[in-house]
Amino acid sequence: MDFNFINVPLLIASALLLSSVLAGMLSARVGFSFLLIFLIAGGLAGEDGPGGLRFSDFTLSFWVGNVALAVILLDGGLRTSLSTFRTGLKPSLLLATVGVLITALLTGLGAMLLLDLSWQQGMLLGAIVGSTDAAAVFALLKTSGVQLNERVAATLEIESGMNDPMAVFLTMAFITLITVAPGSGSGLTMMLWSFAQQFGLGTLIGVGAGFVVSEMVNRLPRQHGGGGIMGLLLASSGLAVFSLTGVAGGSGFLAIYLFGMVVGNRGGRRVRSAFSAMDGYAWLSQAVMFLLLGLLVTPSGLLGSALPALGVAAVLMFVARPFAVWLCLAPFRFGAKEVWFISWVGLRGAVPIVLAIFPLMAGVPNATLLFQVAFMVVLVSLIFQGTTIGWAGRRFDVALPDQDDEEGTRAVFGDFVLDGHQPTGLLCEFYGLPAVPDAELPLADWVARRLGRPAIVGDHVNLGEAVLSVREMEGARIRKLGLSIPLHPAENA
Repeated sequence: MDFNFINVPLLIASALLLSSVLAGMLSARVGFSFLLIFLIAGGLAGEDGPGGLRFSDFTLSFWVGNVALAVILLDGGLRTSLSTFRTGLKPSLLLATVGVLITALLTGLGAMLLLDLSWQQGMLLGAIVGSTDAAAVFALLKTSGVQLNERVAATLEIESGMNDPMAVFLTMAFITLITVAPGSGSGLTMMLWSFAQQFGLGTLIGVGAGFVVSEMVNRLPRQHGGGGIMGLLLASSGLAVFSLTGVAGGSGFLAIYLFGMVVGNRGGRRVRSAFSAMDGYAWLSQAVMFLLLGLLVTPSGLLGSALPALGVAAVLMFVARPFAVWLCLAPFRFGAKEVWFISWVGLRGAVPIVLAIFPLMAGVPNATLLFQVAFMVVLVSLIFQGTTIGWAGRRFDVALPDQDDEEGTRAVFGDFVLDGHQPTGLLCEFYGLPAVPDAELPLADWVARRLGRPAIVGDHVNLGEAVLSVREMEGARIRKLGLSIPLHPAENA
């Protein structure tokens, strides 16, 4: 019997995956991300590239993309500690809802002008590219080589894990507006009901299933608590939650992220033992997804819309995303450099390409153009934003120094280490600093009051000419501080 019908496609797929991984390892040295390499490799293997493979199965790509995104969100949720909610939950929720809406509207307006689209089609394109991508954010923050401060890292990670439902809702809403017969009067009602259903059922099923599975995990016999089998248990139960929520009419993306977060925080060491296996599942999902999405696009088809697509990407990166971030983070007293960094790391990845398949399957006019522009936006984002995360982290001073970097540690935390319980007045008296009200307050409490927001390692406040920096935390309380006092020229003489 001839088994080449299995062997040949498997050989091609494995060779493509292997070459992409090797190329990604080499390109990582110069700052290019694995995800970008997978996407380009898929394009090169397609009909316009040396591979010459013809692939146009949008239904299969849509199915694989959704499953892959579910696994990636599950992995991200498992690794999200509830302690990060102290600094990142409120701003992330605003960015994941209002921020996506503002970004979509402004980008859609730019698309209308640059691509000569109707307002419905322009807003549909804005919705498609409106959310940051969990796969890109999780992967590139992990491989960027910088350790971000907790407030910035938590905001970016939670936002990327929770903003997909809003993008899906907006995409489906504008498709409905385009495809529903004029004058039917049901469009707005359907949109509002879909919004409540997506978020309500996604939250309810995700959190509820998380509690059930975490209890089951904690009651399993020890011999079944190994990393490999535990990873398989988590992946299969997470995909069951994802699909069940979708069948019920809720957001599977939100449900599986919340499911992973609940299980990860309640499952203890047994769940953590599966992180290695889950990391492998997530990377395999990203690789297959980006390769497949790259195969869908013919580079020659992108040429006709390349310039306006670059314009849409520029509007998104330099106007829509920064405006939305500044507006949403204004109530939370983020530093200006933190806001600029969060604005820049609005990475687009597989989600916009998967969402761009929706109009193709629904028969929306100009759907092919929308898909090509979404692909170009993702490509530009991965090239320009994805390759500069490390540089931007250092440029905007949101990166913490490595433990063995003594010079960097002194630059961030100062030359002296202070106990947070020390009275503030005693410090002022010892170093000749200006007297402060409430001098009897411990330094930790005085700094927390001055910050006016949850403290994180790396926060700074001024005390006269001195600078106090948060050096070590114990839960939500400041434990140790650093002190830096600038020397005047006369003191250096």
